[in-house]
Amino acid sequence: MQGPQSPAVPPGNLRRSLSLWQTTVSGVGIMIGAGIYVLVGEAAAHAGSLLWAAFLLAALVAACTGLGYAELAGMFPSAGAESEFARRAFGDVWGFLAGWLMATGNAIAAGAVALGFATYLREFIDINVSLAAVAMLLALLALVVSGIERSIWVSTALAMLQVGGLLIVIVAGAPEVGSRPLTEGSLAGVLAASSLVFFAFIGFDEVVTLSEETREAARVIPRALLLSLAVSAILYAVVGVVAVSAVDWRLLASSERPLALVLHSQGGAGASTVVVWIALASTLNTTLLLLTAASRIVFSLASREWLPPLFSQVGRRSGAPQLAAGAVAAGACATALGGDIEIAAALTDFTVFVEFLAVNLALLRLRRILPAWPRPITVRPGAREWPIPTLVGLVTAGVMLMLLPPLAWFVGCAIAAAGVMTWFGRMQRGDRAPSGGDS
Repeated sequence: MQGPQSPAVPPGNLRRSLSLWQTTVSGVGIMIGAGIYVLVGEAAAHAGSLLWAAFLLAALVAACTGLGYAELAGMFPSAGAESEFARRAFGDVWGFLAGWLMATGNAIAAGAVALGFATYLREFIDINVSLAAVAMLLALLALVVSGIERSIWVSTALAMLQVGGLLIVIVAGAPEVGSRPLTEGSLAGVLAASSLVFFAFIGFDEVVTLSEETREAARVIPRALLLSLAVSAILYAVVGVVAVSAVDWRLLASSERPLALVLHSQGGAGASTVVVWIALASTLNTTLLLLTAASRIVFSLASREWLPPLFSQVGRRSGAPQLAAGAVAAGACATALGGDIEIAAALTDFTVFVEFLAVNLALLRLRRILPAWPRPITVRPGAREWPIPTLVGLVTAGVMLMLLPPLAWFVGCAIAAAGVMTWFGRMQRGDRAPSGGDS
């Protein structure tokens, strides 16, 4: 945790203090979310007792794009992440739009997850959900602006609770492994379930937004991203095995709280309460990491003067982009007060799959235009300019994008249009300094 004698941070720079362990834990923290406690039942309805296979397949598909992020993050470690990758591959305007979509999507997602936190909290306290969500966002804003060290330590503690919740399920159900068959299901069912649980792995990309606050980022960030994805995949697959062993998959499919059912089946009288507490930790941590990631993206855009430069200012002692964090929190609070989780979720889905598409396309183009650029991690196998995992990630992102409902496309295109207007507005005023090519 940041001590009182922490050195001052030069203006416009973030403090590099994070390690491989800390960045890996942040990735696990955002992937092990509250959604898994519901997704298990919905996925079991499709995959049957092959639930575990659906998690492994979804992890494999997510890893295809994750490898692309790892290669690009090793080449260009930047808080702007997708924005920097798109800029290098396709130019400034595409870099700005990638960053705009990701920052906006993360801010709105933070508001939506904060509403989820308040909804779980209402299990214990009679509160106004929207106002409680705003209060939580403001409290997390105070944490974010205090410095990345404090934020990551809190996130680490919450991540331990999240992982602990899944370990409780695993330990409780482990004695039942082998009591029921693990192969009841079909390939079609596994495919359907994997497309559903794929959403449980979204979030690994947030690790790269910590690049400018991580020591030896070109080496550490790609490894942290892949490690967090691997840890989450193993936990999810083991939970899948245990869940269908402890409880018949048909009962899981019909339950609103399937993992609470697993605990209850093994004598856990307070199972529902345990699940609610873990859900509170999960939603709190996810919101914290979304606010942190979005503020770093805004900082990166402002550093290039694609947004007002005041958002690139960092606290002299905290090293955090405080005004950028405030702007992100304001957007999240507006979402929480609006209270429409469906629209927020639609935009989040749209931005995630657009960014996955952009990252895979950027990798393919950069393989052609910068073949000699040092790459600490290289996506394999496949021809140099056509790596197979990247092609799979590209197709997967495109298919997922096409399958989104009209609402997601409408909201996503509206946000993109707002970004285009912002870009050309700044061009006309002459506010933006040149990006400097490969600088």
